[in-house]
Amino acid sequence: MTLKKQRSKDSPTVRERRTTPAAVAEEILAEKLEDIATILCKSETDRSRLYDEVLAMVERGLVRIALRRSNHVKSAAAAYLGINRNTFQKKMVKLGIDNDPE
Repeated sequence: MTLKKQRSKDSPTVRERRTTPAAVAEEILAEKLEDIATILCKSETDRSRLYDEVLAMVERGLVRIALRRSNHVKSAAAAYLGINRNTFQKKMVKLGIDNDPE
């Protein structure tokens, strides 16, 4: 039995999906996450916090990038990430990030 992939006008082909910026970024991230998981999970007990630790690393990085790209204006940084300013502020506190330019 052969499977034919049905495609609508707007649906990208498999090749197009691999070459979109989001797809390329996802491939890069997947490779890096594999390395990070290997480094952080040296034992069974390390694995229980893996998700929380990696998520915090990613959030911390995104918050710092957003702050730099917005000249440390929190409302602009929040808009850059597509989140509410109050949510952005709470993330900064939770992640221990201050708003001082480095």
